[in-house]
Amino acid sequence: MTDALNPTVLICDDEVDLCEMLSEYLGKRGFTVTVAHDAAQMRQRLTEGDVDLILLDVNMPGEDGLTALRALRADDRTPVVMLTAAGETIDRIVGLEMGADDYLGKPVDLRELEARIKAVLRRAPSQADAPTIVNGQRRVVPFGPYTLDIDAAKLSRDGGEEVPLTAMEFRLLKLFAENRSRVLNRDQILEQAHDRSWDPFDRSIDIRISRLRRKIEANPNKPGLIRTVRGIGYVFDPD
Repeated sequence: MTDALNPTVLICDDEVDLCEMLSEYLGKRGFTVTVAHDAAQMRQRLTEGDVDLILLDVNMPGEDGLTALRALRADDRTPVVMLTAAGETIDRIVGLEMGADDYLGKPVDLRELEARIKAVLRRAPSQADAPTIVNGQRRVVPFGPYTLDIDAAKLSRDGGEEVPLTAMEFRLLKLFAENRSRVLNRDQILEQAHDRSWDPFDRSIDIRISRLRRKIEANPNKPGLIRTVRGIGYVFDPD
């Protein structure tokens, strides 16, 4: 991560006027802003310097935002906020499934955008601060065939193979690991892992937990690590 006081935001959108408006607004609020108008330019910008967060438009010509996100998530954990057309629920769900950290509909409310960016950056594990050694040891949580390294923000299988997690997936797993065998309702999960108040129609947590299960469960259709407690929420019970 770059300077925490001036995080770098990469805007990837083909709308030039929108990019200029967002750049001006975020620049005045202490962000360093760089711009790309298509997926190829975005990938080039990512090689040129550290980027703390990407604002990625779904509906770009050529390679669309969802395709670009899928390719990005193959080897990059940079937090991503998707920009979607108003009412495009399917795009939002697919984006979350692919590893987006948040989404915002167009037309963009600038104050909400700033708040969402700050919330995602707060959730993102800082590589500059990891690993932290406490009393000569890392904070690690072993469960099943995995080890979650809290300070290094990494999940590894037995044998050392790393399991790639998005920033949100890591935060969710950390929350569950710190509340082992305790039932957490959606309100608690949204507030602690997503910096949002409860909304009975918000299914983003369910989508992300489903995606996390596919990475850690032997059988995601019959989860044994993160179990659903019907009518309440979820419990992490690996024992």
